[in-house]
Amino acid sequence: MIRRLYHSLFFLRRRLAALLTGPLALALLPVALLLGYRAGGEAALAVAALAVPGALALAGAFGRRRRSMADIGPPAVSGRSLRQALDAAIGRAGGRGIAACIMLQMDHHDSLHDTEGAAAAAAVTDHVALRLRAALRRRDRIFFLGCGRFGIVPAPARRMTPEAVWRMAARMQEALQRIDGMSGAGQSICIGIATAAIGRDTGEDLMAAAAAALDEARETAPATIRMRRSGPKRGAASGPRPLRLHEEAIRALEGGEITAWFQPQLCTDTGRVSGFEALARWCHPQRGVLVPAQFLPYLDRAGLAGQLQEVILHDALGALGKWHALGFDIPGVGVNFSPAGLRDPALADTVAWELDRHDLPACRLTVEILETVVSVSPDDATARNIRRLSEMGCRIDLDDFGTGHASISSLRGFRLNRLKIDRSFVHGIDGDPDQQRMVAAILTMAEQLDLDTLAEGVETSGEHALLAQLGCGHVQGFGIARPMPYERTLPWLRAHGEKLEHPPEIGRLAR
Repeated sequence: MIRRLYHSLFFLRRRLAALLTGPLALALLPVALLLGYRAGGEAALAVAALAVPGALALAGAFGRRRRSMADIGPPAVSGRSLRQALDAAIGRAGGRGIAACIMLQMDHHDSLHDTEGAAAAAAVTDHVALRLRAALRRRDRIFFLGCGRFGIVPAPARRMTPEAVWRMAARMQEALQRIDGMSGAGQSICIGIATAAIGRDTGEDLMAAAAAALDEARETAPATIRMRRSGPKRGAASGPRPLRLHEEAIRALEGGEITAWFQPQLCTDTGRVSGFEALARWCHPQRGVLVPAQFLPYLDRAGLAGQLQEVILHDALGALGKWHALGFDIPGVGVNFSPAGLRDPALADTVAWELDRHDLPACRLTVEILETVVSVSPDDATARNIRRLSEMGCRIDLDDFGTGHASISSLRGFRLNRLKIDRSFVHGIDGDPDQQRMVAAILTMAEQLDLDTLAEGVETSGEHALLAQLGCGHVQGFGIARPMPYERTLPWLRAHGEKLEHPPEIGRLAR
């Protein structure tokens, strides 16, 4: 009932906006004002002066202009354009990351069309397109493929990895879960992701692989994401089937094959290690090192996401104790906590038990939460858990800041300690004045709120230097070190310590 009422109101609002801003309305407006003045004098003119802007505001005519469905194009044209855009993306990717295709389908489009009619379905599809556009980067391209289906081509970039594409898809799902703040009026979508094998695949291959991944997602459950590798020929040699990988992921977690890897974080003032972030990695015997985007969905389906979180937490706290025993002064370690894990009523007790088990104070653990968690969980079990962890002494980091919709009041309500600026703001910042101003504004806001800052995705010395100059407290990224297993952190820490004690001489470097 609520959904039907929302669709009707949204459709009427669009019709009203079109009527009030159309050429006929604009042509008749002066005539209407003149006739009102002649009939009622200045009072009628004043009422009209207030009524017209009010009607336009009610219709949403003053909203920020975004791309409409007309900009995206009809399905037949968009299908051809999607293939061409994928071919271009594969050609541009080269060694700068991966090319990918994201294909998504509105879960209830067909039933909406049957029950509410074509006009209501078109209105909701248009709104979904605008929400998707807002959740994407400026250079990402979106194509409407008909019947509630869209194809998206992420702009190739050096930071574009399968994990980054997966997180982009998750952000789109989050953007559509709540529409205009109305609970229950959201749109769920299934998403299929395909990544290209550079040099072998075409846009047609990538598009077909994304469609196959989308079909797998739709067969599983609503609001499901599936990822697969593209390829011109898909046969028995292309790798394990999804069901087999599902079973392997469960056995890998139970057998200790999925462990924490660690990526260092540096203080920009001193250059010293200010912490590590613990990241889940699966060393698959055939597929190599897999990131969470490639196996976490299978563990989610099996109800094992909480167990994975406990494994990473145990490994992270254990690594802190080992580093201390070997003489390395590591202030703390960060662990990502999933939205589902943050809703666990026993979370705080589990964390307290693990800290006591490793004989560590709570301040050595940083709990990393997504900005989307803060924006949609102002006062529920998640918020209570975060507040309890903060009261225990754990530090709270807001991950991927700038990609969600967290308000300033929600930042204060969650007792945050640090903002992690998303890598999309960091990439190429040393050559982009607009990004520099954006990051400077974030840093100023953080300073006023008494929050520390960390920039993610730092890949070059230029980015590192500029972030330090702007006043960002900490940095992390491939330009410093890639995630590594615990054993490899030891030689890295020794080498980094020697670099700090014996910095290279400028004169020697000049020669």
